[in-house]
Amino acid sequence: MAPNLVAPSENRATLPAQMRAGVYRGAGRVATEYVPVPEISDGEVLIQVAACGICGTDLKKIQHGFVAPPQIFGHEVAGKIVGVGPGVRHWKLGDRVVSFHHIPCGSCFYCARRLFSQCAAYKKVGLTAGFEPNGGGFAEFVRAMPWIVERGMVKIPLDVSFEEATFVEPVNTCLKAVEKARVAPDETVVVIGQGPIGILLMLLARQAGAVVLTTDPMADRRAVSERLGAAAAFDPLSCPVAEEVRKRTGGRGADAVLVAVPLPSALAEALAIARPGGRVLLFAQNDPHMKIEFPAANVGVEEKEILGSYSAAVDRQEESAKLVFSRALPVSALITHRFSLEEFDAALSLAARPNNSLKIVIIP
Repeated sequence: MAPNLVAPSENRATLPAQMRAGVYRGAGRVATEYVPVPEISDGEVLIQVAACGICGTDLKKIQHGFVAPPQIFGHEVAGKIVGVGPGVRHWKLGDRVVSFHHIPCGSCFYCARRLFSQCAAYKKVGLTAGFEPNGGGFAEFVRAMPWIVERGMVKIPLDVSFEEATFVEPVNTCLKAVEKARVAPDETVVVIGQGPIGILLMLLARQAGAVVLTTDPMADRRAVSERLGAAAAFDPLSCPVAEEVRKRTGGRGADAVLVAVPLPSALAEALAIARPGGRVLLFAQNDPHMKIEFPAANVGVEEKEILGSYSAAVDRQEESAKLVFSRALPVSALITHRFSLEEFDAALSLAARPNNSLKIVIIP
């Protein structure tokens, strides 16, 4: 039975009372359900989701049950504003937007040092489709709270698709990581893992002027990596990657290694690839229960640095949007599968066990 409709007004389009959403119901369990369309209040907007990418962080939370159910995840959100609350100044009905779900305060100890993801305000999620706020993009509508409306949304140009726009947030996170790894022109950089994030890291490291080598056990991903600009892509299961890198660097090793796979063993591999004094950037190691061991001499004697990068940087919003909207990054080439909300479970299964797939997008 079709949901009841809520009558339109000056600041709200015709809306159903209920909507479909992909709801997390416990470790490894999701279901497509009807839930209430979020109500908005002062300073808020309602976004009709047109596309939402599946992120590895979503998968970890769902598969391992890191948070209590019920939840509606999904934070790579692009859509159209269909409701505007009192006091909203910069947005109107019909605006096409991409929305972040975290925004820092801008004035605390951590913000002053560009450690935005460590800001207490940043940790408060400002985008929700119901239940405890956790992104909400795996639903037909999401509510953006006032601090997101003020500083966390970007207008999408008419010639840019909603699917392309979903990449603004992940591009921001990767841009932040490449900057934190201090990738410089003419350096040799290795990116471990060529899923969607690994390929974005490869592309941005190339834009920074580095020669980029990549690794992935999946042949199709290695092929895409080389097609999009990697100098070489190695199979780590059959190739001694550290030796190959040393052959290309006068015996030294890579200046920087960016780790885009969530495996504990990847750190030891990265340290073996890095030259003395080189840098290793951990991007995918955000599992709160993961423990990692590595040879202490890699750091204490060989002076290799281990760095971390988590989430987006608010002062890179405009730059990341420009990289996507100008098509300086070929993000459309990374989308391989699209699923509806009715197919939500199948979409997550493919994302967790990729088979000839890269970026998977939910189209509500």
